[in-house]
Amino acid sequence: MFFKCENLQKTGSFKIRGATNAIFSLSDGEAGRGVVTHSSGNHAAAVACAAGWRGIAASIVMPKNAPAVKCRAVEAYGGKITFCEPTVTSRAETAARIQQETGAVMVHPYDDDRIIAGQATAAKELLEEVPGLDAVLAPVSGGGLLSGTCLGAKGQNRQTKVFGCEPERADDAYRSLTSGVLQKQESSDTIADGLRASLAPRTFAILREHVDGVLLVTEQEIVEAMKRVWEHMKVVVEPSSAVALAPLLRPGGISALGLRRSSAEEKSRIGIILSGGNVELKC
Repeated sequence: MFFKCENLQKTGSFKIRGATNAIFSLSDGEAGRGVVTHSSGNHAAAVACAAGWRGIAASIVMPKNAPAVKCRAVEAYGGKITFCEPTVTSRAETAARIQQETGAVMVHPYDDDRIIAGQATAAKELLEEVPGLDAVLAPVSGGGLLSGTCLGAKGQNRQTKVFGCEPERADDAYRSLTSGVLQKQESSDTIADGLRASLAPRTFAILREHVDGVLLVTEQEIVEAMKRVWEHMKVVVEPSSAVALAPLLRPGGISALGLRRSSAEEKSRIGIILSGGNVELKC
């Protein structure tokens, strides 16, 4: 297993990649109006940070049940938070209202080509450093990271399989790809708070064409995977990150990926994107 440790990234998650790409792609006129987004935390902090680098205002809509550590990070980077109800609809409606009132440019967490392109650089870097991976696993929520992972990994090696990993309690991506029809999920109580959004038509289209499957995990499996990373790798990851490792810790988990090797002695080479490390630590 080869881990891409985005928990060590600036702002503590992969989200800074897409946010920076999107915000620095704005024209001066657009940037002068400021930006607005909605997020449960990691994208919020990334947008606030990237906006600070660009020297522009950032309005951030967050659900009122967002982790306090993520709210503090947004404020530390200079973002102005507006809280909303913890549903996908409330997040989108509140952000749309602020955009209308302020004229700010929307930087959507995942339904944006610039965001997806930025997230793709994580898998691209992983394959450049570790060529010949048989598969790459990444968490899936709105699909920005997984869409980017498909494009970044398969752009380096068409033979590399890409799997999304998702909580059973927030399984809209699995249901969407299984049924062939985009499924919505208004809310979820999964411990993986960064994975409570739903796919957008843009990310759904990319995943339908490129992803090799979505693996579901239980809440207990998420907790066990997180503990395993903390204890054995000595790095802090949040539950959403642990989702990408959890399927491989089951008996026969790797064989379930359907990877083909030329001999029984040859081991599979699997990349895992640890998406972030922003977790509330309580002593």
